[in-house]
Amino acid sequence: MTTSQSIAAGPTGRVVVVTGAARGIGRAIAERFVADGDRVATIYRGGELPKGVEAYVADVTDSAAVDAAFTAIEADMGRVEVLVANAGVTKDQLLMRMSDEEFQSVIDVNLTGTFRCVRRASKGMIRARKGRIVLVGSIVGTLGGAGQVNYASSKAALVGMARSITRELGSRGITANVIAPGYVETDMTAALSEEVRKTYLKNIPAARFASVDEIASVVSFVASDAAGYISGALIPVDGGLGMGH
Repeated sequence: MTTSQSIAAGPTGRVVVVTGAARGIGRAIAERFVADGDRVATIYRGGELPKGVEAYVADVTDSAAVDAAFTAIEADMGRVEVLVANAGVTKDQLLMRMSDEEFQSVIDVNLTGTFRCVRRASKGMIRARKGRIVLVGSIVGTLGGAGQVNYASSKAALVGMARSITRELGSRGITANVIAPGYVETDMTAALSEEVRKTYLKNIPAARFASVDEIASVVSFVASDAAGYISGALIPVDGGLGMGH
């Protein structure tokens, strides 16, 4: 299979970049694309990767490093057909105690870092007149979260980014969507106390946290031909937590 094949559901051998694929949701997304038969690369800062994922070390806060990583991916694997911008950080703090650095550093990774990757990946997509851009947001971007002014702001802004990309590049066969996970079973949520978990679960109609595979399945669909007429959408994967938002 070659990278010249059209975007389609199932094994196609597309070149897919998933940022931050060493753990959690990003890891599950990368594993899903590998299972689908795609050729997967990650831009990340380090860590053990799933089998079949090619590593390109770069910091998404550095434009030159991002450009160099994409150039290397294109040289090694071919034109990038799917970008999943997943890399993100949290630095939770109450509003009155949040420093400029705590706010700006989260914005620079989660929002500006996403912009850097989208800008670079879109070059090849525009030339080929096809592509899939999937931004990993969060239910916090719509519901808000105490102590998460920085994180919520960064994730809410991804919706405006995806919709602007859709208006700008939609006629060229490129889609851009935001996936908004709710609470997901990860190492971070596993460390929550039983009391905190019960509080969260009480507000989720599905009465459980998502698995990382459930998030990955939605990303896989949005990146497929079957979702070719979905663009500029905010797609919640939250068990009903954010209904109406």
